[in-house]
Amino acid sequence: MAPTDSVSIFAEGTFEEQILELVNYLARALPEDGRAAYIQPFQESVSTPEGQKPIEEDEEKRRKVLASVIAEVKGLGGGSEKEIEGFFNLLFSHFIALFPHNAPETRTPLDSLLSTISSSPDHSFAKYRILSNLFNAIPRQSGLRLPVYKTLLELASANDEIDSLNVDQAEVDKWLSEWNVSSEEKSAFLKLLVDAFQKAGQPTTSLRYQLSYVRSLPSSSAQSAAVDAISTALRLPFYFDFDSLFRLDAVVAAKDHELFSLLQIFLNDSLAQYQTWAQSHTDAFSKYGLESSQLERKIRLLTLATLGFQNVGRDIPYSVIASALQIEPSQVESWVIDVIRAGLLTGKLSQTAQTLHVTRATARAFEHEQWELLEKRLHEWKAGLASVLETVSASRKKSGPSAAAGAGAEAPANAAAAPAVIEAPAVAAQAAVA
Repeated sequence: MAPTDSVSIFAEGTFEEQILELVNYLARALPEDGRAAYIQPFQESVSTPEGQKPIEEDEEKRRKVLASVIAEVKGLGGGSEKEIEGFFNLLFSHFIALFPHNAPETRTPLDSLLSTISSSPDHSFAKYRILSNLFNAIPRQSGLRLPVYKTLLELASANDEIDSLNVDQAEVDKWLSEWNVSSEEKSAFLKLLVDAFQKAGQPTTSLRYQLSYVRSLPSSSAQSAAVDAISTALRLPFYFDFDSLFRLDAVVAAKDHELFSLLQIFLNDSLAQYQTWAQSHTDAFSKYGLESSQLERKIRLLTLATLGFQNVGRDIPYSVIASALQIEPSQVESWVIDVIRAGLLTGKLSQTAQTLHVTRATARAFEHEQWELLEKRLHEWKAGLASVLETVSASRKKSGPSAAAGAGAEAPANAAAAPAVIEAPAVAAQAAVA
């Protein structure tokens, strides 16, 4: 039930009739003999004494009447879920029409409503519905959308129902660009998303929002958050896109931190460099919640991915892989299967030839060196195609017109294969083991 876009809430009747409808709903919670006395002050407030301006023409009076109704909302009421939703939709329609969207005084009644809705027992589905309706009814640029969605997020997180919101990061980025709120409020909202997805057991999604959170902070206060993001990325067993961290100014600014040198190893270096770092930073593992065995596994997978990237379209002997990973040749196949499952490489194992033929590989970073390698592969493929064309042309000339008529039926045996694929960081690869 993800909030989508601004919608309108329509209600029939005059303002007086609608206010009395709201009050009558609230009066249900009272003993029957006390309801008339409860309703009477509201009837008087919306009536128009002779000689005075009708309430329909007096916006300030309507705002005061509505504020008094909001003050009486102590829960969801005793109606069905349909009645609860209808009550709050009507209340919201007047609230949005009468209270300025970006005026500070508007937050007090809104916060009161949000607190009442979220803290009410039971009717969890109705709470999601009415909060989503309110979010969608508020104009997209209004800063009031932020506290409403924060309430939705906190409610879903508390009930372990974060997936029910269908939170989409692209949509969140769009909201933050639209909402008329301070930079500090935007950062706090992103941190709330980080914590909510971490609590929900979705650490990879949490890290994506964590990177956005670091990006949102001013440089003067971002370093601590940057270090937390680095340690989180290193801890995740299947997170390999370290290049995305180096695009954050706050991470680059932390170049003197001990974890920054480890991050550089995971972006550019191999197992040997990691082992050297680990020996000289033994206290860092417990300090940042890192596991040496898990990090060693990740750097082995990345080392193998880099070896594959350097040999796309070629066969790599088991002995070369074993040497790079510091393992026995008998362990090569299990590591190749692991790197394929991780989406870092695609290829075919040959137990007979004791080789890995790499057909696709993901670069840990895509910079000048990787572009040069890609250019080299494309030139090789182009040269292969030119050779095929020459072979076909020579065959046609030699065989004469009758053979040329059917020359397109089958490519020659030495036709160039399709080019091997080189991928940029974090692009998924399909696995294939034969």
